[in-house]
Amino acid sequence: MAKVLIAPAPLQGVEGEYRDILIAAGHEPVQQNLGRQLVESELVDWLKGFDAALAGSEPYTRKVIEARPELKVIARVGVGYDAVDVQAATEHGRAVTITPGTNHGSVAEHTFSLMLALAKRVVIQHNAVARGEWPRGINRPLRGSVLGLAGLGRTGKAVALRAQAFEMTVIAYEPFPDREFCARHGIELVEFDELLKRSDWISLHLPATPQSRHIINAETLAKMKPGAMLINTARGAVVDEGALAAALESGHLGGAGLDVFEQEPPGKLSFFGRPNVVFTPHVAGVDSRSLADMAASAARSVVEILKGNWPEDGRVVNPTARTHKRG
Repeated sequence: MAKVLIAPAPLQGVEGEYRDILIAAGHEPVQQNLGRQLVESELVDWLKGFDAALAGSEPYTRKVIEARPELKVIARVGVGYDAVDVQAATEHGRAVTITPGTNHGSVAEHTFSLMLALAKRVVIQHNAVARGEWPRGINRPLRGSVLGLAGLGRTGKAVALRAQAFEMTVIAYEPFPDREFCARHGIELVEFDELLKRSDWISLHLPATPQSRHIINAETLAKMKPGAMLINTARGAVVDEGALAAALESGHLGGAGLDVFEQEPPGKLSFFGRPNVVFTPHVAGVDSRSLADMAASAARSVVEILKGNWPEDGRVVNPTARTHKRG
C-alpha cells in the first residue's frame, strides 16, 4: 500500500472519484488538514513517508524534493506546473504529471465572467447600489466587438466558441495553430502585433515560458487600441504589472480583468483601487466539475506510475525522469 498526500486545500473534506480510484488500487489517500496552501517547510513535514502527492499550488522546490527521497510522483491537480522544480524532480527520478483536457471549460467561463464584469460595470454598480445610490450609466456591449485570443489551445478554443455565441468577431495569435478548427469556425489567424492593433478585447491563454514572459509590456500595451480591455486567466508572468499599471493610469487601456499575478498572493498593487479593474484569486480553472475531473485524472496518473506504467498521453511532464535513479 502506498500513501498519497492530498495536498490541495479545495479537496479538504471532498469525497469523490479520486479517492475511489486510489483506494481501489490499494493506496491510502491522506488529506492535509490545515485548510490552506502549504508552505515549503510544512510540505517537507507533511510528505514524510508518502509515496505520491496530489499537488495543488504548494511549492515542490528542490529542497522539498531532495528532503523526501521516498516521494515518487508529484501529480498536479491542474495543467500548470510553475510550482514544481521539474529539473530537480527529473534529476531525482520523480514523475511530474498534469491533467490536460480537464479545466478548459471552467477557464473559458471565468474569462467571460471577467469580461462581463468589466463590460457591464458589475462591481462598480453593485457597490453603488449597496451604498444607496442608483447609477444608470451606459454599459459596453460584447456583441459586435473584436476579441483577440493570444493562444488557441484547448482553453483558447473554448473561449472562441463562447465568444461567437456572444456575436463577437474572433481573431487569434497561435504559433502552432489548428487550421482546420479555425476554418470551421471562421477564426482569422493573425500575427501578434496585428492582434494588438485590431482587438477591442485581448484575452491571454499562453503558457508561462521564457518566450511568453512579459509578452504584455509597455511596448505591446502601447500598440493596443485606445480603450481596449485586457483579460488574463493564463499565467501572471505573461504580463508586466508595472507596465499594466502605467497603461491603466494613463487611460490608454480601458480596463483589465486578472485572475493571475506575477506573485501570488500579489500584495497591494497600485491599480487595485481603480474602478476599471476586476480581480479574482487564481480560481479560473477550478469549479466543482473541473476540480473533480482534475483530481480523478491526477489519481489515475499516480496509480499508473506506481504500477510502473508511465502514461504516454501528455500527462507526464518529464518522461526522461524514468531513466534517472530515484533519490
